[in-house]
Amino acid sequence: MKNMGNMMKQMQKMQKDMAKAQEQLKEETVEATAGGGMVKVIASGEKRILDIQINEEAVDPDDVEMLEDLVLAATNEALTKVDDLVNEKMGKFTKGMNIPGLM
Repeated sequence: MKNMGNMMKQMQKMQKDMAKAQEQLKEETVEATAGGGMVKVIASGEKRILDIQINEEAVDPDDVEMLEDLVLAATNEALTKVDDLVNEKMGKFTKGMNIPGLM
């Protein structure tokens, strides 16, 4: 029975630590660029796009498609970086467990 009590305490501590890590992720940001820095996207640890900056040199009315591609590339890179950040911060809690909906 003593082991069960210790295990419950460890689980409660892990839950608190996970909640704290999730709160910290809300404060984290990542930055990604495309086109040699012509487009920059900043995203939060919650996968929210916070800012998109476009260098005026990237704006060519005759080639809107290129600008769209740069924005898309930078956004996808930012979201990939958020996934990496979440895995880094939360992975220590799951240690390879596949728990649907946890992250």
